[in-house]
Amino acid sequence: MDTFIIIAFVIGYFFITLENNIHVNKAAIAILTGVICWTIYILQTSIGSEIVISQLVEHVGSISQIIFFLIGAMTIVELIDSYHGFDVITKFLTTNKTVVLLWVICFITFFLSALLDNLTTTIVMITLIRKLLKNKKDLLLFVGMIVISANAGGAWTPIGDVTTTMLWIGGQISTANIMLKLFLPSLISMVVPLALISFKIKGKLEKPDKIESKSKVSSFEKKLVFILGMSALIFAPIFKTITHLPPFLGILAGLAVLWVVTELLHKNKEEENKISVSHALQKIDTPSILFFLGILVAVASLESTGLLTSLAAAMNDAVGNIKIISISLGLLSAIIDNVPLVAAAMGMYDMQTYPMDHYFWELIAYCAGTGGSILIIGSAAGVAAMGLVKVDFFWYLKNISLWALIGYFAGAFFYLFTL
Repeated sequence: MDTFIIIAFVIGYFFITLENNIHVNKAAIAILTGVICWTIYILQTSIGSEIVISQLVEHVGSISQIIFFLIGAMTIVELIDSYHGFDVITKFLTTNKTVVLLWVICFITFFLSALLDNLTTTIVMITLIRKLLKNKKDLLLFVGMIVISANAGGAWTPIGDVTTTMLWIGGQISTANIMLKLFLPSLISMVVPLALISFKIKGKLEKPDKIESKSKVSSFEKKLVFILGMSALIFAPIFKTITHLPPFLGILAGLAVLWVVTELLHKNKEEENKISVSHALQKIDTPSILFFLGILVAVASLESTGLLTSLAAAMNDAVGNIKIISISLGLLSAIIDNVPLVAAAMGMYDMQTYPMDHYFWELIAYCAGTGGSILIIGSAAGVAAMGLVKVDFFWYLKNISLWALIGYFAGAFFYLFTL
């Protein structure tokens, strides 16, 4: 059974990377892969179909939290964009040098990701740079660096990346300590590839031609929606910290408030002049959301069958050195979702042996958070970028992966050197 599931996953993974060659949307392949993996599992397992179904329902519950969060965040960003709210930021980016803009964007992404989370930040920043860049090659390089910066920024705070959040909730790390210990390694993992990629970008900035909108949006409405939208995004991690409820409830609460406000703003306007959440929901990239659903369902099958846990145990038996295991798990997270990998590590290593704020947990947080940048499908930020800008898997592998890998090792070695 395990062999067939692995074969199905690898084949699906392979065809996802060939999306542009076979001209089949990766969402369709990801969903089909997820369904096939679970079908093989339930038909060939000996534990009983009821247990398999309960496992699937449990995973879908966890995955739906991410999906609803993604829908809420994408809708808020789309609504801000429809109101031209990002003009509030872009008007301050006055440089005409592409390299300077790249550094500014990456540092904004790094710190914003620590405050929000890497997925939301990626959506916001990609939406922003699409208004600033005309050259397609430069745009893709910017997107690649945004993915690296968002993942690096998310790794050093408890709310910036889901795996760091898992370790925080589990009691393996504390807030002040993780921020203190991982800030510089995370910053290095961004700055090193940023410096290397900067050599590829030359010349002055070519901005896209402005398209006049038929909608009449006042300056007040633009600023109001921008402030409310950004507040809604920031509210999600605050809501989670205060209530301990899942972040998707916070993002949906923010979306609901924004929905009410925009409806009231346009209550006396003609239907064709209204810009509301209803319109924004129609414009978000639904195939990207379905791709995210499919790939997470497929990975969940690997977790439920125990394949990921077996892999982690085999690494422990073969290697033994927890530093090498942590770095290897980070590399593996570029291929397999980092959430089940970290969950497996949390289950394998008890807190009596490795207490709170032990360097093992800190290194796991860093490696799982930044290792996903090595491949475009290795992180939620990368998956979102694929959908928003249609980044090709092999383009990213050729132009970004090596620099991300160098940055990953640079940050890891710096952390180990400071122990």
